Amino acid sequence: MTQPVLSVRDLRVEFVTRRGVLKAIDGISFDIAKGEVLGVVGESGAGKSVTGSAVIGLIDPPGRIAGGEVLLSGLRIDNLPPEEMRRVRGKRIGMIFQDPLTSLNPLYRVSEQLVETIRTHTNLSSAAARKRAIDLLAEVGIPAPDKRIDSYPHEFSGGMRQRVVIALALCAEPELIIADEPTTALDVSVQAQIIALLKRLGREHGTAIMLVTHDMGVIAETADRVAVMYAGRIAEIGPVREVVQNPLHPYAKGLMGAIPSLESDTDRLVQIPGSMPRLSAIPPGCAFNPRCPYVFDRCRVERPEPVQHSDHRVACHLYDQSSVRSEAVA
Repeated sequence: MTQPVLSVRDLRVEFVTRRGVLKAIDGISFDIAKGEVLGVVGESGAGKSVTGSAVIGLIDPPGRIAGGEVLLSGLRIDNLPPEEMRRVRGKRIGMIFQDPLTSLNPLYRVSEQLVETIRTHTNLSSAAARKRAIDLLAEVGIPAPDKRIDSYPHEFSGGMRQRVVIALALCAEPELIIADEPTTALDVSVQAQIIALLKRLGREHGTAIMLVTHDMGVIAETADRVAVMYAGRIAEIGPVREVVQNPLHPYAKGLMGAIPSLESDTDRLVQIPGSMPRLSAIPPGCAFNPRCPYVFDRCRVERPEPVQHSDHRVACHLYDQSSVRSEAVA
């Protein structure tokens, strides 16, 4: 079996506060293969962005990785010293943030930022680094890259800035790219272009991509597999087509049922009652139990562990070896 580019095992992230220890990520595991796009979806507060930050080593105090392992092509990176992790970040792992201006310094020309990043992680000369920067801008769809490379970030539109950030993430040909809400601030037509770009880059470069978003439309268009997160845990993970068309976990069912369809005349969309619990008030048992239409006694006292069900892994007591309970969500 081919070794995954990213392997996360039983990852736990905590934040130490005056009110106690808050568990932001509570024992999640997943893999991303070479050239694969894994979508990570869920409501605000589910733990999507914290997962990406933990993988890339950007959890700052009072946060900490409290347990588990993060392996990049077989190398454990969650326990690397800060200086070694800085060398991994940027060279072997690229990051695309929601707001391009988070990644781009407004005081420097795009050429300076791209060339500096390329020279930091490669042995190229200034002239060769500039040529590679121009080639990267062309690859991500910037028109007249040899001229636009000397522009400042504010001289680009939002969509073009995001393309520059993608070029920045690709500078050292990383094995993994973490894209945190890369299309949220863009209009629909530009979103489609960025989605197509990410898919093409993953396919052509063999780059593994972890795509963090709350937009199921983006996931359906871009991802190969999807992980549905809830209250710091993975509720369900599986092939994107299967999860979208046949979700198993009650939370995933609610998310998919809340998406409008152009093919049906449904007057009313599915509504999930309640809201995501605060980290300081996660209920015992299954965290989703106060909002779940299928809840029974076991859900309130025992946390479900992920079990394999067809092509999915789902953390729900309904899918423990009990045909009677499985029929309850059929």
